[in-house]
Amino acid sequence: MAINIIHRIPQFLVLLLLFSCLSTIRCDNDFSQLPPVTPINRDLYRTSAALMEEIEALVNRHPDKLHMETFRSSNKGYNAELNVVTYCQNRTAIEDKSKFRILLSFGQHARELITTELALRILSILSEEQFLPKVDPLLLKKTLEKIVIKVVPVENLNGRKKVEAGDLCERRNGRGVDLNRNWSVDWGKKEKDFDPYEEYPGPAPFSEPEAQLMRKLSTSFDPHIWVNVHSGMEALFMPYDHKNTTPSGIQSQKMKLMLETLNHLHCGDRCVVGSGGGSVGYLAHGTTTDYMYDVARVPMSYTFEIYGDEKASSRDCFKMFNPVDHVTFNRVLNEWSAMFFAMFNMGAHQMTDVQESTPFNNINHLISIDDYLNGYLIERKSRYGEKKEFLDLELQRVTDHTCLPFLFETK
Repeated sequence: MAINIIHRIPQFLVLLLLFSCLSTIRCDNDFSQLPPVTPINRDLYRTSAALMEEIEALVNRHPDKLHMETFRSSNKGYNAELNVVTYCQNRTAIEDKSKFRILLSFGQHARELITTELALRILSILSEEQFLPKVDPLLLKKTLEKIVIKVVPVENLNGRKKVEAGDLCERRNGRGVDLNRNWSVDWGKKEKDFDPYEEYPGPAPFSEPEAQLMRKLSTSFDPHIWVNVHSGMEALFMPYDHKNTTPSGIQSQKMKLMLETLNHLHCGDRCVVGSGGGSVGYLAHGTTTDYMYDVARVPMSYTFEIYGDEKASSRDCFKMFNPVDHVTFNRVLNEWSAMFFAMFNMGAHQMTDVQESTPFNNINHLISIDDYLNGYLIERKSRYGEKKEFLDLELQRVTDHTCLPFLFETK
């Protein structure tokens, strides 16, 4: 008797479960309702190692135009590496401060693989191994004579490796810090919807070696244009990210005019244009672009968002942030390559207009942001002395002297 009861217990439980399901309007199966998670399309996307190998080979094939350096830093046993590719039509003119200087960073958020593919495409066009349709190569060459471009193809290499290992929603670096929240402007402030998995800013401004390396790069290069390239939507953002407003003055108007022109020419007027804080739907504190504008005094500081699938599930991160088919993948790279080269052209023409209208013996007076249109692009005094915010000076002193040990190498 006891044996028969024991054998019947599993059947009883099954019948009870079935009855429970039938007694409701419908029997939900949570797992069946979840959308599938899209894997990385290996036919479209390279690993970070393969991407850097291809870029290094590109540099080696064009040593007259391209130069690559690798910088390293460490903090409390955490090591980071930053590869920087410099383009200049004449390698000997890289240090020519009269040239228009552009600094571009891709892959700051690990899951945004499409941004690093765009970096490779831009470098391929600069080396003339690929070409932009409907662009006169001679006119493009004339434009590129006037500029120097530094490209960081994968800013967050450690985080990228975590994505490649299967953590497709990871955006932070190798130790869980959002690199786009680790800068000093309004650092550490948390909104009501703060998500530490998404936005953890680190224990202090510039605590992360990647951010330290990018800060040193921006200081030494002193760019006229900075663009931080992301995905998640289609947008052309200017400061500010940490508040719902744009800077005041003629320089802000000039920045917005450039974005509106690019949006019309290459985004079909569908890109969101404005401040990050006022347009994206939430405020972001401690961002790179706000630092570049407010502290580093980069005259044109932007964040470009090059792709986003708004219909994708929040758990389907690869699909949300990256095109998954060949047609969309190629469209994004083609459209945004054209966007960037249009920006290069606008900057180069701006330089020409300034040089033709401003005597060189007045260079020492051309240092104000508000005087940008009257010659700010030609030659400037250091923006890292008196103009540097006291807060940033203190943060730099603390970071440089307390973070263990800061290694800075090139090869």
